[in-house]
Amino acid sequence: MSRQLDVINLGDPQQRSAPVMPSSCESHGCSGGPEPLLPPPPSFGEVIVNGVEIDPDAIAREIQHHPAPDAETAWAEAARALAVRELLLQEGRRLGLGDSSDEAGNEPEDDALITAVLEHEVAPAEAGEAECRRYYDANIERFRTPDLFDAAHILLEPEGKTDEAWQVVEKRARALIEEIGDDQAKFAAAAREMSGCASAQQDGSLGQIRRGELVPAVQAAIEALADGETGREPVRSQFGWHVLRLHRKIPGQTLPFEAARPKIADMLEARSWSMEAARYVAELAKRGRVEGVLIEGAAA
Repeated sequence: MSRQLDVINLGDPQQRSAPVMPSSCESHGCSGGPEPLLPPPPSFGEVIVNGVEIDPDAIAREIQHHPAPDAETAWAEAARALAVRELLLQEGRRLGLGDSSDEAGNEPEDDALITAVLEHEVAPAEAGEAECRRYYDANIERFRTPDLFDAAHILLEPEGKTDEAWQVVEKRARALIEEIGDDQAKFAAAAREMSGCASAQQDGSLGQIRRGELVPAVQAAIEALADGETGREPVRSQFGWHVLRLHRKIPGQTLPFEAARPKIADMLEARSWSMEAARYVAELAKRGRVEGVLIEGAAA
């Protein structure tokens, strides 16, 4: 698998985040209108790699792939990416990796040549059993499935925004709690009859909820309940008063080390590859002459 983009978009490999191993959706409104007019991309000088100038127009086109807080930073990131690309292409030709052609006589594409260079020159360290075990023990939470809460609610909505309207609904919610207690059948019937939420059609069921999927007050109240318990206090949100019930909590499970090890090894190998590739590119820059942009690690 080609990893060349990790190197071409080169930053400090120590600062890149490691891949994360093994939630309800929010919809957002969009405003229409014509696309805003953007200023022309900046140019901050010549970028030359071993005597080959990087086309300023190419840098301008590359900027769109490097969002940054200011134009100068975006230009520097784009110029650096193209300088790294040119370094790798030059090295590939020097090594003769671009000499082979396909049956039709076509020379290798630039991307294929860069991939060939990296595969030929960069070898990641293989993650051993002890290293994988250390990572697993230090990051055990990454290998645990989340706790799930099989819960239901009855939403009672006020008929207005006044304090009096909210107080009326709160009294109704408290009376309902007293009436249904922990009886699941009574809760389901009340939800179908009284809830203002679409979940009323499913006896008020919210399904199996993960932490963070509900508004904080409702989430916290559900997590405080025991299995089969109806909350004795209604909970207010911006939507109304909620009568809450927890059917059951489903604790998360931790993936055993033996099952997690292959993914850990892949992640550690990918991290090692990125670091070794960054070092390799820095060494190419040290051996050659790069003007107009800084390659990480190439400075004395």
